[in-house]
Amino acid sequence: MTQSLAPRGVSWGERRRQAGVAVLSGLLAVPVLGATAAGASPAGPETAVIVRHQAGAEAQAERSVERLGGEVGRDLDLIDSFTAEVPADAVARLEGAPGVAEVTPDGTVHLQGARWRPDKDRDRGSLARMLRNAEVDEVRSESLTGKGVTVALIDSGVAPVDGLDDPGKVINGPDLSFESQVPEVRYLDTFGHGTHMAGIIAGKDSGFSGVAPDARLLSLKVATADGATDVSQVIAAVDWVVQHRRDEGMDVRVVNLSFGTDSAQPYTLDPLAHAAEVAWRRGIVVVVSAGNNGNTTERLTDPAFDPFVIAVGASDDLGTDSPEDDTVTEFSNRGSVERTPDVVAPGRSVQSLRVPGSYLDEAYPSARVATTDGSEPRYFRGSGTSQSAAFVSGAAALLLEQRPELTPDQVKALLTSTADPLAGTDRRLQGAGVVDLDQAVRTPTPTSAVQTFPVSTGLGSLEAARGSIHVVDPDTGVALTGEVDIFGRSWSGSSWSGRSWSGSSWSGGIWNGSSWSGSSWSGSSWSGRSWSGSSWSGSSWSGRSWSGSSWSGRSWSGSSWSGSSWSGRSWSGSSWSGSSWSGDGWA
Repeated sequence: MTQSLAPRGVSWGERRRQAGVAVLSGLLAVPVLGATAAGASPAGPETAVIVRHQAGAEAQAERSVERLGGEVGRDLDLIDSFTAEVPADAVARLEGAPGVAEVTPDGTVHLQGARWRPDKDRDRGSLARMLRNAEVDEVRSESLTGKGVTVALIDSGVAPVDGLDDPGKVINGPDLSFESQVPEVRYLDTFGHGTHMAGIIAGKDSGFSGVAPDARLLSLKVATADGATDVSQVIAAVDWVVQHRRDEGMDVRVVNLSFGTDSAQPYTLDPLAHAAEVAWRRGIVVVVSAGNNGNTTERLTDPAFDPFVIAVGASDDLGTDSPEDDTVTEFSNRGSVERTPDVVAPGRSVQSLRVPGSYLDEAYPSARVATTDGSEPRYFRGSGTSQSAAFVSGAAALLLEQRPELTPDQVKALLTSTADPLAGTDRRLQGAGVVDLDQAVRTPTPTSAVQTFPVSTGLGSLEAARGSIHVVDPDTGVALTGEVDIFGRSWSGSSWSGRSWSGSSWSGGIWNGSSWSGSSWSGSSWSGRSWSGSSWSGSSWSGRSWSGSSWSGRSWSGSSWSGSSWSGRSWSGSSWSGSSWSGDGWA
């Protein structure tokens, strides 16, 4: 279930995960110390926490904090929570205090493990500097910008902020998220993760450039403001991209999937891996984050563990222009002897586009990049293999612009054969090494690049594909489990896998027997789904306007959710750790 990500992977939420209760956690976890006697003022240091209050009981919960000697901080209305500072010895007691529904650790975001001030080290996470180090500037001298290539982004949507707001830059496929029935936020990134990835891949304006600034983005929103999504939604999105990859001349050549679960079943059976593999074998380069569970985790996340796709770990250039000191970040997953990351790419403290008012922006304002003139910050720092995957998706777009005839296997061969190995670093951490795009562009097309791994059948368990990642009804604590999709419809790998491979799993807006796309997509083509001026106003985002309570009737396109047992508005793995978005979900 939901995991509070702690330093070195230490989780404070083990009991809650076992109980299946969603914890909308925030920053770095800290250990829980013993409670003190009622009414006492505990001694010892204070601890930062996020307190989720019971419905209508915010004032009561705040009084509970104060009675235990704590101090109430800022509101986090989106998740019915507020921040607080409480004596460390009182944290456990606060969990059962009147008005309190949940207590999770908070903390200040200190990237690199130090008190790094953005106004004093503005270039530390600069994407422009990372592009220079990866020699993308050299590639640009060859006039390669990703033009003519479409990258599909399956994530939390994209907000049309500066850098992504040019007409035709972002095209929306169907919104498959739990927010799709709310017109005010349909397609829009209320979480903040998808826009960050989009900026790295293809952002472009006078002050910012992604890896492939002229590439086009196809956005499929599957996650909500609190990161809520289910594996069935991600699979449906991959299927949709495969089936519609050539609609209206889109020519989708790359899919970025900065998502992963801790599925333990073999990739040869796993449905999510099968969906990704089908996309690969249909000519789409699938780039997946390797996971942020740490160097001691000897398994890549699902679907990165499928050997056909490009699995990307996170490198850290330590803020220098010299490659000599580059390393793999401590949060990047270690692979096994059988399956390692294929390459690593910049993933530490990467600056990309900020979504004002999104969940991440509101909850973690210290990740905003300060400006020198006092204007509203445009950029936001994020670390993780998510960012690394986005970097490589942009790199793949540049190679495909240069050589449109490349197969996915050839793109992978070019990136791995030209990567720069990190001296003294375990191959299970770095794969072939750090992506070197200039060398990849200058290397002849390999003629014998054909992967011959056993293919996935997709006949395994949907529940096993979820691993410990489940959407949970925050009101009842009931999780979506078993061999059913988000509508409660039975899932059969044997009947789905064949349709996925043949490109017939979608019929109009119907997938697995239910209508998923609603009125937001016409069922056969896009109709003006690029951004319009009326679709975005940064000042209109208040958090409350896209909270879970905006759902009405829990209905979707005339098909009701599976009774009242769950609504799937929260999930595990959406936390911000100060060094990464949790690799248990959005990696």
